[in-house]
Amino acid sequence: MLWLSSPDQSAAALPTVWLVATDHRPATLAERSALRRGLARTILATQFNLEPDAVRIEHEPGGRPVIAAPFGSGLHISLATRAGLVALALAHGPVGVDVEQVDLTAQPPLAALHPTEQAMLQALQPPARPLAFAQLWSAKEAYVKALGTGFRRPPESFEVRLIGLGGFAVEDPERPGEPVLGSSRIIKNGGHETMAAAFIQLA
Repeated sequence: MLWLSSPDQSAAALPTVWLVATDHRPATLAERSALRRGLARTILATQFNLEPDAVRIEHEPGGRPVIAAPFGSGLHISLATRAGLVALALAHGPVGVDVEQVDLTAQPPLAALHPTEQAMLQALQPPARPLAFAQLWSAKEAYVKALGTGFRRPPESFEVRLIGLGGFAVEDPERPGEPVLGSSRIIKNGGHETMAAAFIQLA
């Protein structure tokens, strides 16, 4: 598992996540989508040694992005954007990536969390809760992206357990067996906002 920070870097092995800080602060969903897709084409063009115009990203009916060109790569992607930070995950299997901004002023929406997650947050000192919530939520969103459902799958219906600052495990009653492990990072976006990023790949 690799984390890269420049769109000009290519990955020697997969899975890999690119976390690219930009100067853009998109104000609308359309602007966020344009930033995300444009940078994704640049990253994939570098990875495939192609011109950006030769790369095309489309979406499945449920919203999951797919590499439409070059055709037949067999690779899976996931995209995310928050506060000008763009994330792209590339893997050989279903994959999800998400980034969330740590909001020091907001109260975590406990009702949207699994009961075990609620208890974990409430056991923390109040100053520690925003970061922990951002880690939880980015992991939950990465997981439902990998499933291909998005939050049509209720976020409180499965449990994320944080493992230090570098990982997490997902317990899902609809996918019995061993927990699915993911990776996370805490970064400064351009030296300003603190961001939580999460990545997970399904077998």
